[in-house]
Formats: sequence, C-alpha cells, structure tokens
Amino acid sequence: MAVFPSQDAVPTRATGASTRSLVLAGIGVVSFTAILLLAWHSADTLLLIFAGILCAVFLDGLTHYLGRIVPLGHGARLAIVSVLLALLVLGMVGLGGATVAGQAQRLGETLQQQSGTVKSWLDARGIDTRFLDFGKLKDAAAQRDPNPAEDGRQKGPSGLPSPGTLLSGASSVLGQASTVALAVFGAIGNVFIVVVLGLFVAADPRTYRDGLLRFVPSRQRTHAASVADDIGITLRHWLFGQLVVMAAIFVCVWLGLSLVGIDGALVLGLQAGLLCFIPTIGALVAGIIIVLASLASGLQGVIAGMCVYLLVQTLESYVLTPFVQKRALDIPPATLFAGQILLGVLFGLWGVALALPLMAVCKVLLDRLYIEDTLGESAG
Repeated sequence: MAVFPSQDAVPTRATGASTRSLVLAGIGVVSFTAILLLAWHSADTLLLIFAGILCAVFLDGLTHYLGRIVPLGHGARLAIVSVLLALLVLGMVGLGGATVAGQAQRLGETLQQQSGTVKSWLDARGIDTRFLDFGKLKDAAAQRDPNPAEDGRQKGPSGLPSPGTLLSGASSVLGQASTVALAVFGAIGNVFIVVVLGLFVAADPRTYRDGLLRFVPSRQRTHAASVADDIGITLRHWLFGQLVVMAAIFVCVWLGLSLVGIDGALVLGLQAGLLCFIPTIGALVAGIIIVLASLASGLQGVIAGMCVYLLVQTLESYVLTPFVQKRALDIPPATLFAGQILLGVLFGLWGVALALPLMAVCKVLLDRLYIEDTLGESAG
C-alpha cells in the first residue's frame, strides 16, 4: 500500500525552503553592506594597495620582457630590473635635479606674479577675486589691528614686539613647517609602501594569485584564474602604453616650448607628462599651468604656448593613445570622464589618479563575468 505525504507536508517543506532562502539572502545583503562600509572607511588604504599592485605589474612586465633577452631565473631578472630602475632614477636626479629645481623655482615665481596680474585684470572688471587670495586676507586682517590699546600690548617699551608676540609668531611658523613636513613624509611613506609592496608581489606573483583563488569555489577556480590573468594582462598593456604616451608628451612639450622660447620648458614638459597619467583632468591642469607660465613672455608667448600644447594634445588624443592603447582597453571618453567624477567624489585625489586602471579592471570583470557568462554574448 503506497503511502502519500499529507497535504500539509509539501507546503511546510516549501515554507522551510523559502525561509532558508530569505535568511541566506539577508545574510548576503548584510555581508555585502558590511564589505562596502569597510571599503568606504578604508578607501585610501585599498587604493594604496592597488597602486602597489600596479607597481608589481610594471616590475613583473619588465622582468617578463627581460626574460626574452637574458636566460635567467625570475628572481635574478627582477633584481636586475630593480637595480637598473634605481640607477635610472638616481641618474635623473643627479644630472637633472639642479636644472629642474632651478627652473621650478623660477616657474613658481613666474606663476605667482602672473596670478597677481590675472587678479588685477579681474578686479578692474568688477569680478570678485577673493577666491584667489588663498588665505592672505585673513593674515592681512590679523596684521591690521584697529585697537590701539591692543597694539600697545603687542609691543614692548621700545616699540619692539613683546615676548608673547614673538612666541606666537614662532609657534605659527613651527605649525606651518610641521604641516609641510608631515605632508612630505606622508608622500614619501606612500611611495615607499607602493614600491615595497610592488617588489614583494613581483617577486612571486603566482603565490599571491593562487592564494586569492583559494577563496573561490573549486568548480569555478579555473574560470576565476582565467579572469585574473586577463586583468593582469590588461593592466600590463595599459601601464606600458601609458608610460610610452607620458614619455612622448614630456619630450614633445619640452622641445616645443623650448623652441618657442618659454622659460621653464623642462619642468613644464615634466609636469605635462606626469599629469597625463590622469586622463582629461590632468591635461586641463597641465594646459592651465603652461598658459600661466607663458604670460611672462607676453601675448605672443601665450599664443605660442597654447598652440604647442594644443598640438601635443591633439597628437596624444588622436594618434598616440589610440595606437598605443588599442591592445589594452577602449573606454568611450564620456564614460571615462563620468567614472573619474564618480571616483573623485568617492575617494578624492586617489580615485581621480587611479580612475583609468580601476575602470580597466571593472571592464574586464563586466566583459568576462556578465556579458560572456550571464548574457552569453561575445565581449569583443
């Protein structure tokens, strides 16, 4: 005689499965929210780690290319690459450091003078220029004390500043110096962390890759390894292409501004090449700096400087970047700019500087995990 389950058993079983699904979904949502909050509060650290990974990709790429020439082990090739890069940096600092420092000092004085000229021109036309004072109005107001009794307390019997005034001024100077020192040490510390992290990861990249893959279920581990390899290849192609573009812009701007007689051409070319790492916004900032520096050479200098930079940017936008980066990624300009704004609002300067490699990683993940796996379409 067959025994059939009661009519209440099936709904009870279904209700239990539904409850478990809801509980698992709730746990997933809470876990995802916790991860997002942790990433939000640790954004600077995570982006610093990502910069270290980019450094590791760069070192590993040079080590890989050196292996085509020198039949040595990975560790020996990485040591050769590290020593050569260190010698290159020291040589550039030793040979060109004095020139760059001198031009940078003259350029800073020129920019300060020309910003004053621009401020006067705007003031003459009734435009509010208090945003250009950078705190000078506050300092000036503090120096102009309308209360003579208070002024008497500030000075000693011979009209000299009182000890309290001297101590206050000294503490202000020390405070500003400590702020600058902390900023410098912070920047040096960040660079040190990026370089050390890059060296550690580049020394044995497979160990770190396999360690991350251990968190992926075994049935999906092969596919995850393929996606991770695609991300590494994309970042390598983009990084080397970006370095080629940056070097080309540095040389072109330097030579172009030198030919038209703009002072500080070497520093202007260097800052243009470095700012090229930040797409769209970096080019705009570099152009503004070049125009301000060209004001010292008169109207002809401004026109010549603008023409040189516009020519270089046209060459970079329509020739260099499409040709060099065609193997790495192809992101529409509007998408790139929107991504920069979003990452800049969320993560500040780090987000703006690392917007393109972050978007490159996101593009690979979307292509492989969503377009190909979920939609079943070709990402190419």
